[in-house]
Amino acid sequence: MKFLISILLLATISFANEMLAPKDYPTGEVGKLVKLGEDIVNNTDTHPLTKDFVGNKLQCKSCHLKGPDGKVGTGKGISSWVGTAAQFPAWSKREKTVQSLQDRSNNCFMRSMNGKRLIVDSKASMAIAAYITWLSEGTPIKMNEKGPWSTHNTKLYPKGVKHFKAIQKKATHENYLAGKDVYAKKCASCHGQNGEGIAVFPPLWGKDANGNWLSYNTGAGMSKLDKAASWVRSNMPLGQGGSLSDQEVADVVLFMNAQERAPFDLQKALLPKEEMGYYNSAVLEEKHTVESNFKSLGLDLQQIKTGK
Repeated sequence: MKFLISILLLATISFANEMLAPKDYPTGEVGKLVKLGEDIVNNTDTHPLTKDFVGNKLQCKSCHLKGPDGKVGTGKGISSWVGTAAQFPAWSKREKTVQSLQDRSNNCFMRSMNGKRLIVDSKASMAIAAYITWLSEGTPIKMNEKGPWSTHNTKLYPKGVKHFKAIQKKATHENYLAGKDVYAKKCASCHGQNGEGIAVFPPLWGKDANGNWLSYNTGAGMSKLDKAASWVRSNMPLGQGGSLSDQEVADVVLFMNAQERAPFDLQKALLPKEEMGYYNSAVLEEKHTVESNFKSLGLDLQQIKTGK
């Protein structure tokens, strides 16, 4: 029994250590680039190097949460960046190509940031990759054949998506109403009654007073009912990941992603080739709306929202 307890304790300590950034920054120019990347992931929508590529009010830290060390991407839930760089190059089912770490982060600007894809090998792109690579120091290199995720996220994410896809396919208007109730009780105090975000807490849908989109578009992973539910179960409410039941998670995501958000058109999110450089994807046409995201799981958006 003592041996078993010791093993469990060591595993717990190992997991805790895994989710921490290195104690020291690299020296010289490499260290400067890592620190620049850290600044960008904290202030993505306002940073001089990235603000023109962002079309909403989100930052990288909105999804890649801070851990106990205060560093973006060291949260223990799904979307941790710790160890991520060691898994690339990695296969991406969405792009149908083997992706680099920069491909992966640059593509987030089109979807989660509702903006334009970063220029290949730009200073901002290099800096973000440098920061994520720093968080991965000491992780054994093992390219990921399953998807563009760290070992930690690979263990959690695909299984969670499959689990919640089965639940969401059965969604009804009653689940939408239940999700509205969960949102009011568990989410609105941070994210606002209308999903507009409050203070440092990010917006989840809708537009501002000037008609500008506030949150991720319909091409983002978080706009998908199964993918978002896997993330929410792991991370929300903040600091209480895992405290909601699976059905509560599925319902609140159903409600959240039934709200108005920007449609996604891949071609409109790409800069002209002469500016952007090579786009590493075999998929060149892709469009999504709130309606099509629901339809992909056999759901009718209007019926889900109104019961008619």
